[in-house]
Amino acid sequence: MAVVGSFVMDLVVHAPRRPEVGETLLGTSFAMYLGGKGINQAVAAARLGATVHMIGRVGNDQFGKSFLRAMEEEGVNGQFVIIDQEEGTGIGTPVIDEKGNNSIILIPRANTKVTVQDVEKARVAIEEADVLTVQLELPVEASHAAARIAKDAGRTVVLNCAPYRPIGDDFLRLVDYLVPNEVEAEQLFGIGKEDLLDAAKARSLVKKTGCKVIVVTVGEEGSILIDAKGVRQIPAPLVQAVDSVGAGDAFVGAFCVAVGSGMDTAKAVELANAAGALSVTRHGAMPSMPRRDELIDFLMRTRKIKDRTWE
Repeated sequence: MAVVGSFVMDLVVHAPRRPEVGETLLGTSFAMYLGGKGINQAVAAARLGATVHMIGRVGNDQFGKSFLRAMEEEGVNGQFVIIDQEEGTGIGTPVIDEKGNNSIILIPRANTKVTVQDVEKARVAIEEADVLTVQLELPVEASHAAARIAKDAGRTVVLNCAPYRPIGDDFLRLVDYLVPNEVEAEQLFGIGKEDLLDAAKARSLVKKTGCKVIVVTVGEEGSILIDAKGVRQIPAPLVQAVDSVGAGDAFVGAFCVAVGSGMDTAKAVELANAAGALSVTRHGAMPSMPRRDELIDFLMRTRKIKDRTWE
């Protein structure tokens, strides 16, 4: 698996609720966690047993050094991660309320410097990966270039279109699996969840985008799977959430591992739902990504599988 994506140090604030405009609100705690959609998804996949190459940029600072150490510890190949000498490592400021819901301000910094040339240098890793996953925290042209390399090599391309940014049809046509959340899907398609569950409208989206499969994550309600067979809502296991930061990344990482192993798409979504659900029961983005044994135990407790194999 190859991931072309971001590195973001999360400076996390917990508060009873989000402040109103002009309001000063007392928070309850503060913490720093390694994060960023790209590296979160890479670590999520590596913890589930995948061989993962990460492509991106960090700054020449303490945050960047922390990411380099973490990749080594997590078994993520960082050969194609560039240390930017001018821009610092990306920073995010999640605010998490008492229900575990989050909103995030992202300052991308070195992530904005990832170029098509950076991607070209990692061509061999992308061409040899079963699955490429890209997001939109990097310059779109870099993610697009990676998708083109993967598609030309006959590889599977997963686009997690987060955060939402306009992308052209020429990019979408390279994508096999499109994975937005509910908000991003509305921004991308101009329709809400109820319309996504309408079979005729859902099928038209597959035809319009050219993507083989669209999976829309809808938080604690699970995911909406749209493909040639129609549309299905696949529920997520019920859990007590403490921190939803990184849940989407746990989902994407697990989904990529599953489809890369040849798993049926609906089963892959079910497994990914479980990974996302398990991640919200603990704090932090990267730290919350479940390991294979943890996920298998969780799937067995929730009776999604009968033994310790998930294939």
